[in-house]
Amino acid sequence: MIRKLIAGATLVASTGAMIAAFGVSQASATTTPQAGAKPAAVQAPVNAAAPVADPIFKGKRQVAIVRAQASEGALSLMDDGRLGEVDGVEGKSLFVLAPLGGDKYLIRTATPDSATGGEPSCWKVHNPNTSAPLTVRKAACDTRVAAQRFTIRAYGEKDGKTTYAISNDSAYLQYFPTSGLIMEELGDAPLVSTFRIVDNGPAPILD
Repeated sequence: MIRKLIAGATLVASTGAMIAAFGVSQASATTTPQAGAKPAAVQAPVNAAAPVADPIFKGKRQVAIVRAQASEGALSLMDDGRLGEVDGVEGKSLFVLAPLGGDKYLIRTATPDSATGGEPSCWKVHNPNTSAPLTVRKAACDTRVAAQRFTIRAYGEKDGKTTYAISNDSAYLQYFPTSGLIMEELGDAPLVSTFRIVDNGPAPILD
């Protein structure tokens, strides 16, 4: 039975509860674009702001990260190492935002990961050094690595809940039907993906 992340702190075993779990109703949810469709641009304030002093940004809470333009699912570091979007228990889908100062964070798994020697794994921008786009993959956490230092800034609201832009250097985390989640410099293009950060209770204490 598939576990669901509940907005506000718990996990339940109801396969039909994901939308309610993230605080999005069927009526208000935005349908994920069909393959080949261009996502609608996000309407947001010109000057995005750093997160306020919310407990989720202090490294003590475990959170689900949900794309605001999706009707269901959450971000997860998959078993193959890449950051994806799932509606189930695949990979690691609860994270801790470990503050680095200002609006920068390590985004690490809330629980240990066998892929990184039993320690939590962290998001890291992966450059394939080809024409393929930048992606996010799991890596051993290291605060010194620039590719792991993500900027999280409030960017607007959806259904009364704050949404955030997630970036690294000048590249923003965006979703496209043909490529999934990638890191992309905006240039003159609009930001099409923002994210809700859903508190799921105290982060586990790790040895």
